Amino acid sequence: MKILLLEDDMILSEIIEEFLNELQYEVYPVYDAAEAEDLAYSTNFDLLLLDVNVPRGNGFEFLGDLREVGNKTPAIFITSLDDSADMQKGFDKGCDDYIKKPFQLKELELRINNIKRLYKIEDSSVLKINDELSFDTSSYLLIKNNKSIQLPKKEALILMYFAKNKNKTISTEELGINVWDYESSPSDATIRTYIKNLRKVIGAEVLTNVKGVGYRFN
Repeated sequence: MKILLLEDDMILSEIIEEFLNELQYEVYPVYDAAEAEDLAYSTNFDLLLLDVNVPRGNGFEFLGDLREVGNKTPAIFITSLDDSADMQKGFDKGCDDYIKKPFQLKELELRINNIKRLYKIEDSSVLKINDELSFDTSSYLLIKNNKSIQLPKKEALILMYFAKNKNKTISTEELGINVWDYESSPSDATIRTYIKNLRKVIGAEVLTNVKGVGYRFN
């Protein structure tokens, strides 16, 4: 699980990072909103942990900007702002949870586990798709009827995004925002080509076309 940690208190950031590393999570610590923005637009994360009052910006506005461009990465605010109005603002900006400082690390672990449950984020690198298909997210190997198929990186990333959003209709625009880097957003035709190639491998019945809307991972 890849986590972006925005926390300007370096001691607290190190404590959280060390704790999450012990839980086998990959943590990317940043200390101001501008750093967080650069990283969020260049890297795909499974979770955002965000302080609010940080240098060179604001955690609320940072998440709000991400949501406006279609980034749906789960987010938890970790902040000393404990007023109910602040909490309301956090949820209005698109967060999934809100932790008030000070907090116990065990509470953070429980909140992350809940996010993983809600978004079906797997700890294992092997993702079971159905009785015939499984996918190793670390090596990009698709196992189909006990035969291994090496997926190109982009098809693999698309498959992982669909797997996180089972039974939801995903548009090409959403894929472009959440799978590609911000600077290299592809055309709809390019994305459809990647999906066409992926459907040939995993089967059209697994990844169905919802005409005029997008695609659904069944």
